[in-house]
Amino acid sequence: MCRTQEIKFSSHSTALNHQASAMANTKLGPVLKDELDIVIPTIRNLDFLEMWRPFFQPYHLIIVQDGDPSKTIRVPDGFDYELYNRMDINRILGPKASCISFKDSACRCFGYLISKKKYIFTIDDDCFVAKDPSGKEINALEQHIKNVLTPSTPFFFNTLYDPFREGADFVRGYPFTLREGVPTAVSHGLWLNIPDYDAPTQLVKPLERNTRYVNAVLTVPKGTLFPMCGMNLAFNRELIGPAMYFGLMGNGQPIGRYDDMWAGWCMKVICDHLGFGVKTGLPYIWHSKASNPFTNLKKEYKGIFWQEQIIPFFQTVTLPKHCDTVQKCYIELSKLVRENLSSVDEYFVKLADAMLTWIEAWNELNPSGEEATELSKVVSE
Repeated sequence: MCRTQEIKFSSHSTALNHQASAMANTKLGPVLKDELDIVIPTIRNLDFLEMWRPFFQPYHLIIVQDGDPSKTIRVPDGFDYELYNRMDINRILGPKASCISFKDSACRCFGYLISKKKYIFTIDDDCFVAKDPSGKEINALEQHIKNVLTPSTPFFFNTLYDPFREGADFVRGYPFTLREGVPTAVSHGLWLNIPDYDAPTQLVKPLERNTRYVNAVLTVPKGTLFPMCGMNLAFNRELIGPAMYFGLMGNGQPIGRYDDMWAGWCMKVICDHLGFGVKTGLPYIWHSKASNPFTNLKKEYKGIFWQEQIIPFFQTVTLPKHCDTVQKCYIELSKLVRENLSSVDEYFVKLADAMLTWIEAWNELNPSGEEATELSKVVSE
């Protein structure tokens, strides 16, 4: 057997063995029970957790309450959780709380900030348990864990999709030197029933529902952007956490419903630069409720025009070699946003400032001497 074949077989089997070992621990307890937080943004009682109880109850929840902090949010009995409202955010972050969106689901990123776990799974409160074509309920969290525990393959496309799934492998012609893959930073799940459409598409297709279940997971290729949706998403917080800032949206801002996509564009550029991978596809959730398309249009209106300039920026931006950590990459990206997008609208100056504030808050709550020094240099400039 040639050396490259040995690399291939050992890397593939090692990844599968690692996943199998982790999943086998379900006999002893839930997978990653002490290494994963579930983050939920909400403005309402969390009755939807009842249907997720078999899958979520063993895990710790971080609930970020948006809107009126005097409102009491009811959480079903039996869940281990901490709940933060706007007063808590202001108390913990002080002036830096300005980077956390208000009256927008982007507030969820406060949960990413406050968590101390290695992995994050975030879900919206209108997302229910879906069923696969056989009628079996889908444990979305379990599939996300499988995705993040196995490598991604961003440098060469495998026509059998994720080669690290059970029953799959690398196809003939796939370079042996690339078969080890790279660490997976993000697992992006999909939705049955209500698709994640923009307002114009909602208005044109008000009755359209997604009934197509595609049993596939694939790596988003290097150099390819995608519209990340935050309603069914998991990521390795230790690997990519500082890049998962869901923008400055909602109350007082000229744009909404672009928070998760902004995070996705920033994250993907940084993953490509640092050599991390992003997966999309399984798992599915059941998206139960379509938001008002007219309200959405008001929020998205400027973004629909701006994205035609924003996306080419992210498609062509390059980060310098000295940016060897996520924080350094994000700080550099904030500078480039200010330099290149401020001509689109003054809002991007404000957003660039918020990006720096986010990193400053991240470093305070998750201290690392080198990153704090790097940021202090930028702030003083």
